[in-house]
Amino acid sequence: MQVVAGINLKSIKPRVWDSNSPYYLPQLQAVMISYADFYKNAKRRREAMEKGLHESLGIPKKVKIYLDNGAFYFATHDGTVPKEEYEEFVEAAKPDWYPIPQDFIPIPKMSKKEQEKCFRLTIKMNLSCSKKASYVPVIHISQLLDEYIDKVKNNKYLLAKPSIALGGIVPNLLRASKAISHEKILERLIQVREEFKDKKLHIFGIGGTATLHVAALLGINSVDSSGWRNRAARGLIQLPGTGDRIVAPLGKWRGRHISESELIKLKEFPSPVYKKFGLEGLQANRSIGFYNRAAHNLWVLLEEARLIQEHLLCGDYQQWYKQHLDNTIYRRLIDRIVLERDL
Repeated sequence: MQVVAGINLKSIKPRVWDSNSPYYLPQLQAVMISYADFYKNAKRRREAMEKGLHESLGIPKKVKIYLDNGAFYFATHDGTVPKEEYEEFVEAAKPDWYPIPQDFIPIPKMSKKEQEKCFRLTIKMNLSCSKKASYVPVIHISQLLDEYIDKVKNNKYLLAKPSIALGGIVPNLLRASKAISHEKILERLIQVREEFKDKKLHIFGIGGTATLHVAALLGINSVDSSGWRNRAARGLIQLPGTGDRIVAPLGKWRGRHISESELIKLKEFPSPVYKKFGLEGLQANRSIGFYNRAAHNLWVLLEEARLIQEHLLCGDYQQWYKQHLDNTIYRRLIDRIVLERDL
């Protein structure tokens, strides 16, 4: 399973793909950037179209660039993505992976009628791009998942697509008002995987250490997350097999402070950043502290994905995860998948 690191055009550091950077992570295979970033910055948009995304961002070709269509941004700002401008950008900037120009995300608290409107608009966009082979269709884990599946399976062009992207999960995972339960989300992910066994599935925005286990066990091909950066900005670091911990108290962010036993674990399984800069580097203020925590967090995600794959291939995942993973929120979901699939 590929972990796609979400990056931000406005603050693109740390340059974890750059072999000359102290934060270089050679195991990184892909990054994701939002089209909304370019929409808001005409100069960077022109540069990306003139040079291509790889050259304009200084990202080597071996690291794939996924393009997010910016659906969340446009839903709360302009409302509609200029479809022709998006298609023009994709043609010139040449991202390695890109979804339809816009999907309309159903927020859990929406009424059934509002969710149906999101469904119709998203399906309309999927169909408008159905004959363009490279555009990845988007469906949402929502009340209308069955309808999304039917629409895809009943259109020969959509059904021929090699990939599908799954959206709408993040508001539910964050327990927004009227959110679907974690168990229901799991059931719907299983449903999509069963219905589209031959397709590569990408999930938007679920890259945490515990949710990586859920995605990998279900055979999801790729996930993206900006959480490695967002956590770092709040003074948080991720630890292998567990949740977030505060190492730098910034502002009024809540959370658990790192314990003495977790500090020992950090020393026993150090990230490259920890090896170079120690705990003081993770605790530092301002930009340098952010870069250190962000690079550490991304290494943890990449390493977690590697370990999951390694133990699945070795056949000892069931024994390993019980000792490794202590996340209480998603543990029961992982237990259920392991039991049902006899891993």
